[in-house]
Amino acid sequence: MNIKLLAIGKTDSKPLQTLMDEYMKRLSFYIKFDLEVIPDIKNAKNMSEAQQKQKEGELILSKIGPTDQLILLDDKGKEFTSMGFADELQKKMNSGIKTLVFVIGGPYGFSDDVYKNAKGKISLSRMTFSHQMIRLFIIEQIYRGFTILKNEPYHHE
Repeated sequence: MNIKLLAIGKTDSKPLQTLMDEYMKRLSFYIKFDLEVIPDIKNAKNMSEAQQKQKEGELILSKIGPTDQLILLDDKGKEFTSMGFADELQKKMNSGIKTLVFVIGGPYGFSDDVYKNAKGKISLSRMTFSHQMIRLFIIEQIYRGFTILKNEPYHHE
């Protein structure tokens, strides 16, 4: 299985990018992982919230293959413990999915079309975090999940 993370807009913070790079490097020992950044929409300030979500949704869906399984990072999604998330990763691998795609949407969330194409939603917290920080958090949790599955001493229960 491959894992891809789609995110809207680039990461402006060099320290966050450095940490993301470190966890992506660690993750490469377990699985093929790609981070794909969809550029911010031009003239977004001249668009309504609905128009911006629609345009972002079109860009997101253009990056999804026909056999990819789409999971949205959404504040209304299912919450997991790290152990539970590791179990979920194992189930996805066992099911024969070729590519699991996690998506971080834009500032207003996802369009209805993106929700219709999603196979699930997960929430990393009930708190609100910047979209840039969420990238680091999900990459670290995927890495943590694989260390749990391999019974390595990174995670302490």
